[in-house]
Amino acid sequence: MSIKMIHHICIQTEKYEESLDFYTRILGFNIVSETPNFHGRAYNTWISFGDFMIELQTPKEGEKFNKWSSLNAGPVHLAFMVDNVEKEYERIKSLGYKDFKLKNGQVVYEVLGESLFKIKAPEGTEIEMRDTDITF
Repeated sequence: MSIKMIHHICIQTEKYEESLDFYTRILGFNIVSETPNFHGRAYNTWISFGDFMIELQTPKEGEKFNKWSSLNAGPVHLAFMVDNVEKEYERIKSLGYKDFKLKNGQVVYEVLGESLFKIKAPEGTEIEMRDTDITF
């Protein structure tokens, strides 16, 4: 196989300003380039966190995206490793972001003995935060 690394994921959003704020201010991504009026789209923007990049784009003029659902085929969530799940939850909450996914009435919960939480980005992408690697 000649694949060297994951280059980027493309996330489409009808809530461009909110999504850009979420990924930059809440998650700490940096804007690499922001291109308005890109091939019929209001914006096509590249943001990065280390070597990982997200291409954030709006719909083409006159088009509407289907709403996100965990019942769609394809990627269901995006996961990031953090130093400490509880501290990351408190950090994000202190920034005023409140759209966390509850499981059994809890934001931070355990799966196979490992703590994690999920946050919903403005466009609907589920973002998982965990502090331990999955061991099989």
